[in-house]
Amino acid sequence: MFLQTAWRKVAFGLYGLTQFTKSGFQEHSKKFIEEDMITRMEGKNCLVTGANSGIGFATAEGLASRGATVYMVCRNKERGEDALSKIQSTTGNPNVHLEVCDLSSIKEVKSFASKFSAEDKPLHVLVNNAGVLENKRVTTPEGLELNFAVNVAATYAITELMMPLLEKTAPDARVITVSSGGMYSTPLTRDLQFSENNFDGTLQYARNKRVQVALTEQWAETYKNKGVGFYSMHPGWADTPGVAKSLPSFSERLSEKLRTSAEGADTVIWLALQPKEKLVSGAFYFDRAEAPKHLLFAGTAKSHANIGSIVETLQSLCNIPAKV
Repeated sequence: MFLQTAWRKVAFGLYGLTQFTKSGFQEHSKKFIEEDMITRMEGKNCLVTGANSGIGFATAEGLASRGATVYMVCRNKERGEDALSKIQSTTGNPNVHLEVCDLSSIKEVKSFASKFSAEDKPLHVLVNNAGVLENKRVTTPEGLELNFAVNVAATYAITELMMPLLEKTAPDARVITVSSGGMYSTPLTRDLQFSENNFDGTLQYARNKRVQVALTEQWAETYKNKGVGFYSMHPGWADTPGVAKSLPSFSERLSEKLRTSAEGADTVIWLALQPKEKLVSGAFYFDRAEAPKHLLFAGTAKSHANIGSIVETLQSLCNIPAKV
């Protein structure tokens, strides 16, 4: 077990330094097809969580620049309004809207989803981007570990609650979940809230991101006849405010090598624009291509068999009935 854990860290580090940095993006971009990104999105409704900064902001801006109606879900009203103003100004698109919701609260997520759903707007694209990496163990008022609450519980709840609106735009509807390369370093675990001693925020974040990838597989199977595509993706190592705050030493050490937020968001936008027949529901994407979910000899693949029991736990924690 120790050797395998050590190997995962080494393999992840080497893979990351060669693939996830700015130079990796520049190398991979040589194969990008320019025509893939010229699709217009007038008449399409997109919901982006964590849209006031970093990859979420770049995603919202990219979708708005292509004519989409964008709903930015942000925790902080003031920062959300500032981001909204910037996007409307740079894109010239007035159809960008702010939705205030603290995704660490399942109660708030449900309230937001209920209010949004009441307007009965069809939803074409849901981007689960909001994320947090808190290095100290923090428990929300609802009793959830904070990283898990935002990265997993909120992602699960908002996706399930938006399904009726997504089904309205089938077969074009899609859910894109922004994961992280950190998930390569850990298998799926049923200890969702890190009950063991010596809390490690970086490890918990990686575990959360592994759950997101496995959830995407599960959703693709559960809803395969609903006309909704589910995709997870990895943005690479980007220089975002979140990274600078949560991983200051990593951010400083690799500052010159990190991708921009726009480069990190590139594959999110690409996934939103592609014809469904070009994509594989349940797959994991990186730099506009399907990518492996497990590193060689890392021993993480079999752990995905636990996702069924994890979904049952999420249904219970979020009080969301199982769908048939």
